[in-house]
Amino acid sequence: MPRKFTTADDLLHDLLNRYEAGTGEPVGYPDHTRFESVVAADQFLRRVYDAEQFGAVSLTRNSGRRQGELKFVRLADPNKLYRYLQRIPSTEAASAAGDTILSGLTVDPAIRNLALTAIDAWSRNKKWSFLGIEDAPSMRNAVVLAQAIVDRKHAGLDYRTFSRRTVGDSKELERIEGAVLRLVGTIIDLPPSRNTRASFASLGLERFSQPLLLSGRFLLSGADTSGIPYVGIPPTAIETVSFPELPEYVLTIENFASFNRHVLEADTGRRGLTLYVGGYPSLAAQKALRLLSSRFPPEIRFYHWSDIDPDGTWIFRTIEAAVERTLRPHLMTRELAETFGEPLAGQVRLRKGEGGDSMIAALVDYLSSADAKAMEQEHIDPSIPDLHEVDKP
Repeated sequence: MPRKFTTADDLLHDLLNRYEAGTGEPVGYPDHTRFESVVAADQFLRRVYDAEQFGAVSLTRNSGRRQGELKFVRLADPNKLYRYLQRIPSTEAASAAGDTILSGLTVDPAIRNLALTAIDAWSRNKKWSFLGIEDAPSMRNAVVLAQAIVDRKHAGLDYRTFSRRTVGDSKELERIEGAVLRLVGTIIDLPPSRNTRASFASLGLERFSQPLLLSGRFLLSGADTSGIPYVGIPPTAIETVSFPELPEYVLTIENFASFNRHVLEADTGRRGLTLYVGGYPSLAAQKALRLLSSRFPPEIRFYHWSDIDPDGTWIFRTIEAAVERTLRPHLMTRELAETFGEPLAGQVRLRKGEGGDSMIAALVDYLSSADAKAMEQEHIDPSIPDLHEVDKP
């Protein structure tokens, strides 16, 4: 589709934009049908004619019945067009921006090297994680924030407090979270989710930690909770929970609807301890799960129920690491995915073998295959875990 313009400088700058992006001899077209007036058309023609006289562009005119009418403008000499427009080449501007981004900072080499790819993108007039060369100060903030996360300076802080303390702007992290996460990902293994907030939550950085929802037979600060389906507490208040009797099982659930259905339909007798972990469990939720696990003997089985997709297996492994004991998948099998799932096309795939010796390893291997299917857990009716099932090797 031809690029048409009614403003000469827009056309001339577009020629340089495309030249910087790698186009050899870009051309631009006047939009003769959309000039506001004869005066506007004359101004357009005088400007591109002056650029031609300067040696920066060449003009091609129509023949036939529209003979003499300007057909298109071609870039002839980019260096002369830079001078004519008094524009700094993107390579020079990107180099200067590089000094703005990294000057005086001590950062991990991996973060530094990835930041340099932004400068390379800007030198070709491209954006990097939605940041352009005009966003160099924000890119510097992204580098500073990423390094602070790698250094664990975000621990115990919410989004805005961390952002304000680190770069002096409480809202900056929210504006550039994609760039920050991309930089952090060069050093820290991140979940496959495309949801930046979920990925930050896995690092322990949230606006505020979600409450931990619990259902079962337990006391809260000594008070009996058996009369209500579940209670919500801050994860840091897990020490106020006590158990007059051991649960038959412990089940963590990713999805809120599935949690409600399990509590209200499958385990009405509160045989187990069921917890809603809010998708990616926050660092505070992980600590709460670790404390809970330490209070139960080894014979109490722990289970997790998630979507059957890469994110679900990541959440499983996160909880598995938190509880520091065998964690069994509940309603998470290849057979269910094949029966109720949809092709995984377009989603992030896993690498075969990355599940290690986890009990989710077989599902990880399945999701690494080209014909794998993903399934949301809402497709399945809730059920009590089979407490006598023999673990598969």
